[in-house]
Amino acid sequence: MIDETIEEIREMQTHSSSVVAVKATQSLAELTERDYATVEEFERDLERNVGALKRANPSHASLYNALQDVLRSVQGETDTFEDARELTLDTIDRVVESVEMGKSRAAENAATTINDGDTFLTHDYSSTVMEAVELAVDDGAELTAYVTEARPRFLGRKFARELAAIDGVEPHLMVDGASGMFLAECDRVIIGMDCIVEETLYNRIGTFPLVATANKMDVPVTVVGSSTKVVDGGFRFENEIRSPSEVMLEPVEGIELENPAYDATPVELIDQVITDEGLVEF
Repeated sequence: MIDETIEEIREMQTHSSSVVAVKATQSLAELTERDYATVEEFERDLERNVGALKRANPSHASLYNALQDVLRSVQGETDTFEDARELTLDTIDRVVESVEMGKSRAAENAATTINDGDTFLTHDYSSTVMEAVELAVDDGAELTAYVTEARPRFLGRKFARELAAIDGVEPHLMVDGASGMFLAECDRVIIGMDCIVEETLYNRIGTFPLVATANKMDVPVTVVGSSTKVVDGGFRFENEIRSPSEVMLEPVEGIELENPAYDATPVELIDQVITDEGLVEF
């Protein structure tokens, strides 16, 4: 399960960073099914697999924090493998619940800021933003949404399809470069986050030009995500450079294809950062 999870993370088959953190943390339970002669042998294997899972996507702060939490909570805390096994399983349950509850509470907090009749623009796919929209609609709001395609993997198309299934939401799917045209019709921009590190938002490529344009047009920007994605220290963001084949199937001589997964946006351009702990001040 661990090897399969590492490969899935590398291929970005699971795109939500919260879901990635949960799947990676749960995969560590596989170690408790193996036989170890000593607790030290188990802890070495745990540390090795935690490192491998973190390296699968070094851009995800929530992945890093969840796995580090498991490692810190287990290493050096027990004298036998059986005790370590039970502690590991209990810790995995606690960490997974924390990630999932943090995401849900962030969505609940964001939903209270969405008003009936709002028109919003969103970029890429954020399961937290989706949950916030669903909660707002459940509370009676009728909304209009403009959704970017989020090239080159087109995850925005999935977001638009899911919005279309919600009564009370009128979704519009647009190419990424059209945000400047439609922002004038929007009350706000609502996006998720991969992480915020040292007052810089790292999120799906295309976020920076969208936020900068919204800032220029006086359209407020709200960023929503779990507090585990806001990092003070101990984590260094590493951008992921995706395959050129996502941009152009066949390479062309003389052209160097650029396909970074994320860009960096100064938080000073953002009006609100909403987490499970409420509004975050920078």
